[in-house]
Amino acid sequence: MHLARVVGDVVATIKDPELHGHRLLVLQPILPDASPVGRRLVAVDATGAGVGEYVFFVRGREASFPFLPAAPPVDACVVGIVDAWHVDEDAQSGPPRS
Repeated sequence: MHLARVVGDVVATIKDPELHGHRLLVLQPILPDASPVGRRLVAVDATGAGVGEYVFFVRGREASFPFLPAAPPVDACVVGIVDAWHVDEDAQSGPPRS
């Protein structure tokens, strides 16, 4: 699992029939200190996450598991919304406040 921040929604007028009814989100992967790392990606949402929230996401074959027995053609999926995290005693708990 990886940490990310939801930075946007994807609106698609035409998409694979297996994806109908599923939201697509734009994610920015982050490090435990909440700094961005890597490129943004699009992931299907299995949790109801929204823009600005911190989430867990999976990649690869496991991305379609939340939708079994259906198998939508996805390679990234949001599987959890992060309430807080703690790195060590000196670090601040939870996501940074805006």
